[in-house]
Amino acid sequence: MPLQIVHHPDYDAGFAVNHRFPMSKYPLLMEALRLRGLAVPGALSTPEPAPAAWLKLAHAGEYVDQVIACQVPAKIEREIGFPIGPRVSLRAQLATAGTVLAARLALRHGIACNAAGGSHHARRAQGAGFCTFNDVAVASLTLLAEGVVKNILVVDLDVHQGDGTADILRDEPRAFTFSMHGERNYPARKIASDLDVALPDGTGAGAYLDRLAAILPELSGQRRWDIVFYNAGVDVHAEDRLGRLALTDDGLRAREDMVIGHFRNRGVPLCGVIGGGYSTDVPALAARHAILFEVAARHAADYQI
Repeated sequence: MPLQIVHHPDYDAGFAVNHRFPMSKYPLLMEALRLRGLAVPGALSTPEPAPAAWLKLAHAGEYVDQVIACQVPAKIEREIGFPIGPRVSLRAQLATAGTVLAARLALRHGIACNAAGGSHHARRAQGAGFCTFNDVAVASLTLLAEGVVKNILVVDLDVHQGDGTADILRDEPRAFTFSMHGERNYPARKIASDLDVALPDGTGAGAYLDRLAAILPELSGQRRWDIVFYNAGVDVHAEDRLGRLALTDDGLRAREDMVIGHFRNRGVPLCGVIGGGYSTDVPALAARHAILFEVAARHAADYQI
């Protein structure tokens, strides 16, 4: 069975090439996956926009309505980092639904990845930090509300702390949030996850992977997880302009292999999302995001749940 990949052309909201958020990475990622033979018939699924009822499980109803109507107050738009027009609103609804769909595919096949997602700074009250809706929190609460799962683990390895996910899920005992991130990076005011590991500037692959290798068994020892949401942000890379850590492409590959292999060996379904990445060389950035899919595809063939 090929790796199940969720994608929609409207994940790209058409930002200017010089925008701080590299929107063009989404079509370039899909091009990279096609060149690698991963985006093939039988592997691709396309989401419909997330219904408001799903979004309101994680976010304040007033904020959800504002985003859908493209009437977000200017102050909130500034915190998000871009205006919420029709294309951005649609993109947020599609990317969120994409993570829900990828989670359902992971429950069926063992592993699946959304070619977007990881918008972990969107809090219950509003979006922030280039994140409009928190797709992992929405997917988690949707699956819990449907009774499809009972225990959810979020493994967030984006370089920025998963403050929004922590905010939304902190009163949900069936979800456990883990964030390993740069200590001195955004956001300035962290919201405590169930487990946070803050790393100093300049941390390289050796120290990073040693720390992660010690933590993964602790997470698996807590309870039997029904699904893991894995935020595989590549902004930990040495060449990322917002990162401050020092992983290489090989370090990223080793990280993905460690995380996916750990949960595959335990038969826990894994839903991957791409998280952050902010290099000015966007084709190189897309290739870094593609590493998640390459490693996931290698594990997909023998992922048994």
